[in-house]
Parts: sequence; structure tokens; C-alpha cells
Amino acid sequence: MSQAGQNLKYLRKLRGWTQEEFANKLGIKRSLIGAYEEDRADPRLEVMETVCHMFKTTLDELMLKDMSDTGGSYLAKRRMQKMMTVDRNLIHFVPVKAAAGYLAGYADSEFIDELNTFTLPMLSGGNYRAFEIIGDSMMPTPSGSIIVGEKVDDTEDVKNNQAYIVVSRNEGIVYKRIVKSNKAKAKLTLVSDNPQYQPYQVNAEDIVELWHAQMVLSKVTQQQRWDMDSLASMVNNLQNQVSSLKKKMN
Repeated sequence: MSQAGQNLKYLRKLRGWTQEEFANKLGIKRSLIGAYEEDRADPRLEVMETVCHMFKTTLDELMLKDMSDTGGSYLAKRRMQKMMTVDRNLIHFVPVKAAAGYLAGYADSEFIDELNTFTLPMLSGGNYRAFEIIGDSMMPTPSGSIIVGEKVDDTEDVKNNQAYIVVSRNEGIVYKRIVKSNKAKAKLTLVSDNPQYQPYQVNAEDIVELWHAQMVLSKVTQQQRWDMDSLASMVNNLQNQVSSLKKKMN
């Protein structure tokens, strides 16, 4: 006898969803969820495949196993805990050592699942990811900081002169401010906060992911301080760069 109906009910309750919420996520009517859970109807194959993808399980497990019985298995309990937190603002962390692999695996759910995760209570209702940055191009944000960004699905939604994690085929993972030009929409200009670094352009078509910076996490001992002479020099350099950019854009 198929366990699909009872497993659907169990998985739905793990997430804390109502039947209406679960139905909306699956793109079906609420009455069908009730029929599945009460074994009055068998779930369609496409529905079960969607559930398997959503909960990282298999058709065999969904149909044949009692998923509520973890049998004391540590791995099974960990898996259930992960299912319970998937939709609760779980933030995957990409350290520098995983940056190269991320370029190849950013669209691979199995690769993403292997990354460490954490949550931040002040962030909600979005798709977030955290990246470790190295270098002084975004000073005073210190090297080793972690940038938490919210996913941006379209370059058209980029807000001018705001900071983003930019993942591109040619430049890898960088943390920069983005300057847009109405004349050159196919290119984006990436600008460092540290004016000692010159702005450069990337082709919009080469960008595979954009994450709008929301928070910067760093150790207290890493916070940088500037003396007034250095700060004045950098402000002057930054003003010169801005003037140069305006001329190119006009």
C-alpha cells in the first residue's frame, strides 16, 4: 500500500504549512491535498516529483516508506531537522575556499546543500546567501568579512551605486558597487569603495548571479580605522573617479 498520502501530510506539518499553503506551493487545489492525505485519491506523478524535489527525497521513499518513523537514526533525524528549516530563512555560506567550486556548482542543489548554513532573525521573506570576501578593495569593509546578500533575478532590478556580490563567468565572485549606464545597458560598471582600485566593466550576459548586499558580518578586531590624511586623499581620488565615470556615461 502506498504511503504517499500519509507522507505528504507528515512533510506538510514538518514545514508548518496549512493544506491551502501546501496546495499553493504545488500549484493544485486545496481539496486535492485533503484527498491525498485521507487516501481518497492517489497523488499524480508530477505532484510527487515536485514534492521529491522540494524535500530532497525520492519517489521510492515518498511512496513506500513511513517517513515519520526515523527509527532513532541520527542521520534521519538530521535530515528531518533540515526539512523543517529549509523555508525558514536558512542562509548558505560560501567561504573563500569554496569560491572556485561555487562557480561550477551554484545551480547544483546537491552542491548548495553541502554548504554550511546559519540564520539571522532580522532577515525575512527573501532568498539570502553569504559570501566571504578577501582583499581591501571595499575598504573600510575589512578583508575576511562575510557579506549577506539577497538574490536579484534580473540585472534590470539592480539599484544604481549600491553594493552587490557579483558572480560572473570571467571575474568569479566579487563584492562591488554597480553603476548602470543608460547608453551601455549590456555592460555594468563595478566600482570599489577603496578608490585606489579603478572601476571596470563586465558584460551583463556574463553575470550568472547577483546578490544585493544586506549585511556585513566581521570580527570586532577586524574593523578598520582611517587617519584623516589618508581619508582625505581617498575622498579626492573617489571624486576624480566619479567625475570620470560621469563623462563616460554622458
